Amino acid sequence: MRNWQSTLIAGASLAILTACGQAKTENTPETPAEPEAFAAVDTARIETASGGDEWLTYGGTYDEQRHSTLTQISKETIGDLGVAWTYDLATNRGVESTPIVVDGVMYVTSAWSIVYALDAKTGEELWVYDPAVDKSVGVNACCDVVNRGVAVYDGKIYVGVIDGRLEALDAKTGERLWSTVTVDQSKPYTITGAPRVANGKVLIGNGGAELGVRGYLSAYDAETGDRIWRFYTVPNPEKQPDGEASDAAFEKIGNVSWGDEGAWVTDGGGGTVWDSIVYDDVNDQIIFGVGNGSPWNRAYRDPSGGDNLFLSSIVAVDAETGEYKWHFQTTPGDNWDYTATQSIILADLPVGEDGATRRVAMQAPKNGFFYVIDAETGEFISGDAYVPMNWATGLDENGRPIEIADARYGDTPYLQTPGPLGGHNWHPMAFNPDLNLAYIPAQEIPQAYARDNRFESEPVGWNTGADFSAGVPPIAPPEVAKMLRSTLKGRLIAWDPVARAPRWTVEHGNAWNGGVLSTAGGLVFQGKLTGEFAAYDAATGDKVWSHDLKAGGASGPGTYMIDGTQYVTITTGWGSAFALAAGFGYDETVPSTVGKVVTFKLGGTAEIADPDFPMIDKTPKGEAFGDDAMIAEGAVHFARNCAVCHGPLAVSSGVLPDLRWSAITGNQDAFRGVVIDGNLAANGMVSFADELTPEQAETIRAYVLAQAYAAQPAEEPSEEDAGEE
Repeated sequence: MRNWQSTLIAGASLAILTACGQAKTENTPETPAEPEAFAAVDTARIETASGGDEWLTYGGTYDEQRHSTLTQISKETIGDLGVAWTYDLATNRGVESTPIVVDGVMYVTSAWSIVYALDAKTGEELWVYDPAVDKSVGVNACCDVVNRGVAVYDGKIYVGVIDGRLEALDAKTGERLWSTVTVDQSKPYTITGAPRVANGKVLIGNGGAELGVRGYLSAYDAETGDRIWRFYTVPNPEKQPDGEASDAAFEKIGNVSWGDEGAWVTDGGGGTVWDSIVYDDVNDQIIFGVGNGSPWNRAYRDPSGGDNLFLSSIVAVDAETGEYKWHFQTTPGDNWDYTATQSIILADLPVGEDGATRRVAMQAPKNGFFYVIDAETGEFISGDAYVPMNWATGLDENGRPIEIADARYGDTPYLQTPGPLGGHNWHPMAFNPDLNLAYIPAQEIPQAYARDNRFESEPVGWNTGADFSAGVPPIAPPEVAKMLRSTLKGRLIAWDPVARAPRWTVEHGNAWNGGVLSTAGGLVFQGKLTGEFAAYDAATGDKVWSHDLKAGGASGPGTYMIDGTQYVTITTGWGSAFALAAGFGYDETVPSTVGKVVTFKLGGTAEIADPDFPMIDKTPKGEAFGDDAMIAEGAVHFARNCAVCHGPLAVSSGVLPDLRWSAITGNQDAFRGVVIDGNLAANGMVSFADELTPEQAETIRAYVLAQAYAAQPAEEPSEEDAGEE
């Protein structure tokens, strides 16, 4: 019998027994109570119940604190924490979802927006929903074909599908109830973020700014899927009203920060709302983060040099109508992919005059500053660097960055930190309201920016206006990748937003470590790139427990309680932006690994299966060819078209094929068939015929093979050669 069926029957039986007991003591009729409808979640239930026995919304509560009130698993008991169960997800691509748990059922997503319903106590599969995505849409996914989870409301599960659909499923059966296309599917939009639901409205944004789209946030009727309001984050290219909630905002403040020319007029300007969406129930408003500009380089995007509202901003709108209330721009005139889509956490803190408590919104966006702003008004309260940086020296009294001139890059590459992956990326922060500490999964991943003098907007591929091949040697031996890897750092920071400084810091051996969970048991949980899942003392940062997940642990963990037992859960798997775009950051190319849900409890004795995929044969599959000029040209074309998926220097982590070891590089016709003819479009590798000529594709093949031979270990000298020396 399915667990949810058992739960309903047990609930009905308990109701009957309770009613009978009342009949004997209160002389009331022996009428059994009707059991509650399954997954009967509404705004009030999320406000009062989530973050305790259940995990009903992405960030645990509407305040997105990712802090649980459960205490069974604590500093005193955690030594007995072990695996309760695991479940294999049907993917070897990136997994980023935080499980939702309601009425004994766990809902979780994997790559390609597939939804799974599991018995949260045992891991038994209840149902699986596959939205049947056309895999060719994967070329539009800047940072892997990931999905960060679902929302639950009124017996329905809501999922944003990577091709731009928003769908509602029956929580019991997985049957699709309605499907709404939220984007123009002829343009390179995607959805990777989790929807949020409040007061009968489903809120969803989108991604795709790197490829050239115009961002917005939309609210849909939770029952019917009808659109209620939309807020564009970039003005209409003709600076005319759209007939949407955002019109008044642009008439008042937005249009003046944009010029009348530049790539934004034809390509949308960016500003996608791809992750953080928060319902502030105290002020009945939606607070959301806005992404980067398109293209990144403002000189191409908007030569007028304006601030380009609402790029890289935190924006608040009326929850009912979507009408503008306030904004705070973290990176005016964004030039570096410094999104403000990272976790936004609401809390009450003593940061007012004379230590008065104020309701604040906190964020550690990509640009490296930790912001505290007034949640009701958007007033800037404080901002401080939480990671090293060399693009700004600080913030002025209004919170505006004091930029270093060289950061507005030109022909000379400028090695900048943070780079486009940020001082903090999508990995969720957490906040402990008892200690007033925000826990930031921070990192250092520098990037050399230079102007791309060959920039032209392309229909497929990234449109950054930055040249990432500048300063990179055409042929890079392993020492170069090793040197680059040495620049990568990660840390978990317990940030005190009142003292405006870290309380403690834990250093990690590499970047791109996982999201964070805080608990009233005095613990902070975080997964790591290496596969370690660790728990730290929330007050001191001392590591008190760890377990090997046997795969990357980037997702935000969750916790819940069933039948008196507390569980901690996390999804695992290789993939996402770092694995695709920074293969050099791994010690070695890894085999693909099936994603999993891994759930722990006290006394758990289950095992996590070892990966069973074969290791990659790291030998070139063809003869090297081409002169230095051809290989150098190939390096440029590779950097502009291939690196974001197959890794700079042609070094892949293994999530997608490492082209140095791919069989297709050994055959000109096979390589052309994939790159130009699109023979693997069904797998997500579409044709680049509109971006590359066959001759240019051949220069890429020459470059990749040169990199393959450069990576081969030097041959040991023979005894005869050694004797001659």
